[in-house]
Amino acid sequence: MKLKLDENFGIRGADLLRAAGHDVSTVYLQRLSGIPDPRLIEHCRKEGRALVTLDMGFSNPLRYRPSKYPGIAVMRLSREASRHEMMSAILTFAAALTKEPFAGKLWIIESSRIRVYQQEEELVRAIFRGRSPR
Repeated sequence: MKLKLDENFGIRGADLLRAAGHDVSTVYLQRLSGIPDPRLIEHCRKEGRALVTLDMGFSNPLRYRPSKYPGIAVMRLSREASRHEMMSAILTFAAALTKEPFAGKLWIIESSRIRVYQQEEELVRAIFRGRSPR
Protein backbone atom coordinates (compact mmCIF):
# COMPACT_ATOMS: atom_id res chain seq x y z
CA MET A 1 0.00 0.00 0.00
CA LYS A 2 1.20 3.52 -0.76
CA LEU A 3 1.33 5.61 2.41
CA LYS A 4 2.32 9.15 3.32
CA LEU A 5 3.34 9.80 6.92
CA ASP A 6 2.57 13.23 8.30
CA GLU A 7 5.35 15.31 9.78
CA ASN A 8 4.83 14.01 13.34
CA PHE A 9 6.26 10.58 12.51
CA GLY A 10 9.91 9.73 12.74
CA ILE A 11 12.15 7.42 10.80
CA ARG A 12 11.27 4.41 12.96
CA GLY A 13 7.58 4.61 12.04
CA ALA A 14 8.40 4.78 8.34
CA ASP A 15 10.88 1.91 8.71
CA LEU A 16 8.29 -0.31 10.46
CA LEU A 17 5.77 0.25 7.68
CA ARG A 18 8.38 -0.32 4.96
CA ALA A 19 9.43 -3.55 6.68
CA ALA A 20 5.77 -4.61 6.50
CA GLY A 21 5.98 -4.19 2.71
CA HIS A 22 4.47 -0.74 2.18
CA ASP A 23 5.63 2.06 -0.10
CA VAL A 24 6.16 4.90 2.41
CA SER A 25 6.79 8.55 1.70
CA THR A 26 6.82 11.32 4.29
CA VAL A 27 5.74 14.92 4.47
CA TYR A 28 9.21 15.79 5.72
CA LEU A 29 11.06 14.11 2.82
CA GLN A 30 8.77 15.78 0.28
CA ARG A 31 9.29 19.17 1.95
CA LEU A 32 5.59 19.60 2.63
CA SER A 33 5.96 20.37 6.34
CA GLY A 34 3.60 23.07 7.51
CA ILE A 35 1.31 23.11 4.49
CA PRO A 36 -2.42 23.51 5.18
CA ASP A 37 -4.38 20.30 5.73
CA PRO A 38 -6.52 20.63 2.57
CA ARG A 39 -3.37 20.89 0.43
CA LEU A 40 -1.77 17.92 2.18
CA ILE A 41 -4.76 15.63 1.67
CA GLU A 42 -4.96 16.73 -1.97
CA HIS A 43 -1.29 15.77 -2.45
CA CYS A 44 -2.14 12.35 -1.03
CA ARG A 45 -5.11 11.99 -3.37
CA LYS A 46 -3.08 12.93 -6.45
CA GLU A 47 -0.25 10.55 -5.49
CA GLY A 48 -2.63 7.72 -4.62
CA ARG A 49 -1.22 7.59 -1.09
CA ALA A 50 -3.17 7.04 2.10
CA LEU A 51 -2.44 9.60 4.80
CA VAL A 52 -1.19 8.47 8.22
CA THR A 53 -1.34 11.30 10.72
CA LEU A 54 -1.67 12.34 14.36
CA ASP A 55 -3.76 15.37 13.33
CA MET A 56 -7.28 14.80 14.70
CA GLY A 57 -8.60 17.36 12.20
CA PHE A 58 -8.46 14.62 9.56
CA SER A 59 -10.85 12.48 11.63
CA ASN A 60 -13.80 14.68 10.62
CA PRO A 61 -15.55 12.75 7.80
CA LEU A 62 -17.69 15.77 6.94
CA ARG A 63 -14.60 17.83 6.15
CA TYR A 64 -12.51 15.03 4.61
CA ARG A 65 -14.91 12.48 3.11
CA PRO A 66 -12.98 9.21 3.28
CA SER A 67 -14.39 7.86 0.00
CA LYS A 68 -12.58 10.65 -1.89
CA TYR A 69 -9.13 9.55 -0.73
CA PRO A 70 -6.91 6.44 -0.81
CA GLY A 71 -7.41 6.18 2.97
CA ILE A 72 -7.00 8.27 6.11
CA ALA A 73 -5.45 6.80 9.24
CA VAL A 74 -5.51 8.99 12.34
CA MET A 75 -3.40 7.80 15.26
CA ARG A 76 -5.18 8.70 18.47
CA LEU A 77 -2.62 8.53 21.24
CA SER A 78 -2.32 9.99 24.72
CA ARG A 79 -1.25 13.62 24.93
CA GLU A 80 2.31 12.69 25.86
CA ALA A 81 2.57 9.38 24.05
CA SER A 82 5.63 7.29 24.68
CA ARG A 83 7.71 5.83 21.88
CA HIS A 84 6.29 2.43 22.84
CA GLU A 85 2.68 3.67 22.47
CA MET A 86 3.47 5.15 19.05
CA MET A 87 5.21 1.99 17.82
CA SER A 88 2.36 -0.15 19.13
CA ALA A 89 -0.19 1.93 17.20
CA ILE A 90 1.90 1.69 14.02
CA LEU A 91 2.19 -2.09 14.38
CA THR A 92 -1.58 -2.34 15.00
CA PHE A 93 -2.12 -0.36 11.79
CA ALA A 94 0.34 -2.46 9.78
CA ALA A 95 -1.32 -5.69 10.94
CA ALA A 96 -4.79 -4.39 10.05
CA LEU A 97 -3.67 -3.46 6.53
CA THR A 98 -3.12 -7.17 5.85
CA LYS A 99 -6.67 -8.05 6.91
CA GLU A 100 -8.99 -5.24 5.89
CA PRO A 101 -9.38 -3.04 2.79
CA PHE A 102 -8.31 0.50 3.64
CA ALA A 103 -8.87 2.54 0.46
CA GLY A 104 -11.62 5.12 0.87
CA LYS A 105 -11.88 4.57 4.61
CA LEU A 106 -11.15 6.47 7.78
CA TRP A 107 -9.46 4.49 10.53
CA ILE A 108 -8.94 5.87 14.03
CA ILE A 109 -6.00 3.91 15.42
CA GLU A 110 -5.17 3.45 19.07
CA SER A 111 -2.31 1.39 20.46
CA SER A 112 -4.29 -1.86 20.43
CA ARG A 113 -7.44 -1.28 18.36
CA ILE A 114 -8.84 0.43 15.29
CA ARG A 115 -12.22 2.08 14.88
CA VAL A 116 -13.40 2.14 11.27
CA TYR A 117 -15.67 4.95 10.15
CA GLN A 118 -18.38 3.57 7.91
CA GLN A 119 -20.24 6.01 5.72
CA GLU A 120 -23.99 6.25 6.04
CA GLU A 121 -24.63 5.17 2.44
CA GLU A 122 -22.56 2.01 3.01
CA LEU A 123 -24.70 1.20 6.04
CA VAL A 124 -27.90 1.69 4.05
CA ARG A 125 -26.64 -0.53 1.20
CA ALA A 126 -25.66 -3.26 3.66
CA ILE A 127 -29.08 -3.17 5.31
CA PHE A 128 -30.88 -3.41 1.97
CA ARG A 129 -28.75 -6.41 1.02
CA GLY A 130 -29.89 -8.09 4.20
CA ARG A 131 -26.52 -8.01 5.88
CA SER A 132 -25.63 -6.39 9.12
CA PRO A 133 -23.03 -3.64 8.73
CA ARG A 134 -19.55 -4.27 10.09
